[in-house]
Amino acid sequence: MGRPNHLAAWLLLAVLALFVPLSAAAQIRTTDTRWSFHLPLPSGVTGAESLAFDSRGGGPYAGVSDGRVLRWGGSAAGWTTFAHSSSYRKIPLCTAGVVPSEETESMCGRPLGLQFHAGTGDLYIADAYLGLMRVGPGGGEAEVLAAGADGVPFNFVNGLDVDQATGDVYFTDSSATYPRRFNTEIMMNADATGRLLRYDARSGRVAVLKSGLPYPNGVAVSPDGAHVVVAHTVPSQVFRYTLRGAGAGRYELLADLPGYPDNVRRDGKGGYWVALNQEKQRLDATPATAPVKHLVGVRLDADGVETEELTAAKRVTLSDVAERKGQLWLGSVELEYVGLVA
Repeated sequence: MGRPNHLAAWLLLAVLALFVPLSAAAQIRTTDTRWSFHLPLPSGVTGAESLAFDSRGGGPYAGVSDGRVLRWGGSAAGWTTFAHSSSYRKIPLCTAGVVPSEETESMCGRPLGLQFHAGTGDLYIADAYLGLMRVGPGGGEAEVLAAGADGVPFNFVNGLDVDQATGDVYFTDSSATYPRRFNTEIMMNADATGRLLRYDARSGRVAVLKSGLPYPNGVAVSPDGAHVVVAHTVPSQVFRYTLRGAGAGRYELLADLPGYPDNVRRDGKGGYWVALNQEKQRLDATPATAPVKHLVGVRLDADGVETEELTAAKRVTLSDVAERKGQLWLGSVELEYVGLVA
């Protein structure tokens, strides 16, 4: 046997190492949502922007364009009203359905992020115009818990999650400059006046955890409660805010995303689902170079590594991906139905 060729062996290992990341990347699972089951929303309303389930497994609950939160009671009961703001019953335009919701949502409210606290059964609502709200387990008229923080009124309350251990609520105010109706201006003008906030369930006070943020949107508390994950619609990234320990207060990049994110949800496996409202736009894009797949969501592991992607037909957009007992419930701020992927 001849002398071992150490150089050749080193080169072989180097070449193999180059292929490992490519092989790992190829393992990203793709789930096509084009054949998902559709639960049509009631006539005249659209935009189930966020979805929630109560502690008994009831739901989904969805905030829609006329200012209500609806509850799905199964095929026999269909959708029923679960919660609404005080103005919904008082202002005739809210229930008349004769004026586009874009014209009335500042009066009637526009519920976006939703989440239950299992311990109390309360549903917390991030209303884009009215602020942070809450309604009891039986539903009805929701109360406004907070409409501002540190002397600055909320302008575009958006994403929301509840720490189930403490009852504290983490939520975002996407811009101090532009309300929801003018959300595209946030992107066009690179607005960075958003905030990450916490509502203390015991004291009823709101604290600003981070300010000067570019379009903060969806929020999710990590499974161990040590972090809060925040999606930034622009610049298409997910950040992690450390809540406790030596790194408390640190705000660090968790993942770059292939599109503009909306809501973030825990996936039950230690990671997160991130809904994508739209893919990133390339300045040099042409019909010939347009992406073959239309991405509407990605699954990230705890370290921010993408492990799964959701695709859909063109012009379909998602704002929420909620995993429940092995099924994916799909919300969209634009569509007239809630999707279900078994």
